[in-house]
Amino acid sequence: MTESARRAAVLGKPIGHSLSPVIHNAGYAAAGLTGWSYTAIECAEAELPNLVAGLGAEWAGLSLTMPLKEVALAVAGEVSPVAAAVGAANTLVRRPDGSWYADNTDVPGMVTVLRAAGVSAGATVTVLGAGGTARAALAAAAQLDAKRVTVVARRPEAVDELLPVARTLGVALVPGAWAGAAEHASADVVISTVPKGVADPLAGQVTWAPSTVLFDALYDPWPTPLAAAAEAAGCRIVSGLDLLLAQAVGQFEQFTGVPAPVSAMRDALRSARTA
Repeated sequence: MTESARRAAVLGKPIGHSLSPVIHNAGYAAAGLTGWSYTAIECAEAELPNLVAGLGAEWAGLSLTMPLKEVALAVAGEVSPVAAAVGAANTLVRRPDGSWYADNTDVPGMVTVLRAAGVSAGATVTVLGAGGTARAALAAAAQLDAKRVTVVARRPEAVDELLPVARTLGVALVPGAWAGAAEHASADVVISTVPKGVADPLAGQVTWAPSTVLFDALYDPWPTPLAAAAEAAGCRIVSGLDLLLAQAVGQFEQFTGVPAPVSAMRDALRSARTA
């Protein structure tokens, strides 16, 4: 179908590395949304309010990456329950009245990829790290009806900051010391949200159970040492690329109002990574 010009973009700083334009534009092409375009815009936290306020009516939605996920809540007229619970939004959707609706598609994206990997209700979960992605992991664990979530971080106070989030979500959170991180990898699901290189030493310390699902939120470089070791032990592996696609699918459908052509979006992402 032919549409009047509509625009969307991913915002963040730095943003030049983003693969989101590849995914979304492939989706527009496959869905026949010929009037749609998706770009990348470099934007710092202090710049976001004025940038959003200056966007014309042709703008349908914005994807938000670091460092904008928290400040995005302040520019929205309405915030979804999940975004409010985790204190972060990766999505702004333009409403008919011109206001913006803040949502977090990272959470349902995580749920989608973990369910696809075989995770079911009652699982035990270990989260490595206690930052923004860990908050999304807590919300995903809640939606998956996890039995228990252990959060392991280098700074104990960072885990303490997640306790109110866990209570809001109804998650039974157990703090874990980073020195014992390898022992906590015996959970049904291990979600690594730490920066590149931080979990590398654990690759040689963990005794993996083949039944464990490892979700490593990184994707560059890939595989990480942690993912390679887990895969060698027979574990099911989910990568940051899987999440990147899943959260983009949610954004695409909210921006456009049409079902996402997931296969075309996945193929475009794979081709971009190969290139």
